[in-house]
Amino acid sequence: MLAVKNGKIILENGIEEGKALLLTNKIEGIVAESEIPAEAEVIDACGGYISPGLIELHIHGYLGKDVCDASEESMRIISKGLLENGVTGYLPTTMTVDIKTVQGAIDVCRALMSEEDFDGSTILGVHAEGPFISASKKGAQDERYILKPDAEFVKKNADVIRVITLAPEEDDESFSEIAKMAECGVVVSMGHTSADYETAMASTKAGVKHSTHLFNAMTPMTHRAPGVVGAALASDVSCELIVDTYHVNAALFEMVYKLKGRKMCAITDCLPAGGLPEGEYTLGGAKIIYRDNICRLEDGTIAGSVLRLNQGVWNIYKNSSIPLSECVNCASLNPATTLGIADKKGSIAVGKDADIVILDNDFNVKKTIIGGKIKYES
Repeated sequence: MLAVKNGKIILENGIEEGKALLLTNKIEGIVAESEIPAEAEVIDACGGYISPGLIELHIHGYLGKDVCDASEESMRIISKGLLENGVTGYLPTTMTVDIKTVQGAIDVCRALMSEEDFDGSTILGVHAEGPFISASKKGAQDERYILKPDAEFVKKNADVIRVITLAPEEDDESFSEIAKMAECGVVVSMGHTSADYETAMASTKAGVKHSTHLFNAMTPMTHRAPGVVGAALASDVSCELIVDTYHVNAALFEMVYKLKGRKMCAITDCLPAGGLPEGEYTLGGAKIIYRDNICRLEDGTIAGSVLRLNQGVWNIYKNSSIPLSECVNCASLNPATTLGIADKKGSIAVGKDADIVILDNDFNVKKTIIGGKIKYES
């Protein structure tokens, strides 16, 4: 048993101080430090934070490796690297590339998901960002590989695909493909879409339950045409938000939280350049220029980020009046709820998986624990 003491325990609804957190492979309890069992291995949090493990819904790569490498070696490097950011579970995210490459990446993730005592952040499934998107809102995606929505591809991979990003207007008027995808338990997300407000709202009744990087690569909200942004804010869908302060102005963090509450999910949309120095990299075969903390295509289009998720949580906290516990929920409980795994992950509660992060008072990661085992120490 592990006992983590001398830290501020971030709970779903607040912060507990002066207590110790007891862990086996599950969370066993929160007790007075005087009640720590004699046989427990004690970890001193040194006055920092004890947080639930962070869950990343949308990330394309890290440390020079791309999910679309469709390589086991790349996925191991990404998974291991994310531990330093406090990420205990994540969805490797594919791009709009050749469908055979997307399938290859899914197959690699499927194999690694079955591996016992995996040495890295847990692969919770795959987020397929495309290829069923709108060419007019492709962003950094490759237009050559865009396809019409195909539920059969999603259904045959429904054991691995947890989120599918698509443009609802590319489906038929009855959203038949979206409905079939939703029926097999996949979270259907509207993104990279030029839909109008009415189409987007109708799609949420057919099976769309999520929105991909709110504000980015979708029709904006104006007073006469609320667009996909308006539909995402007005409906019950959960919303990703890239919290690097570049993709979305930090002034919007609190506004979105007030509208969406625990349906606001912080993401990084991190590229393979994450964790590396500024320079030139690739994403899905496209050249990416990483300079001044921003990644762009050669034509200047912003393309993902190099954000660390722990820093993203801190960005929300420092740029809003949102309580820290709720900022953490945006990157733990809320994503877990979106994925339907909040009964096991996403918050510090007795009986949940012992996925824990210990951070200093500036939210830098000191230790990452998965299933009660220390996987990373700074």
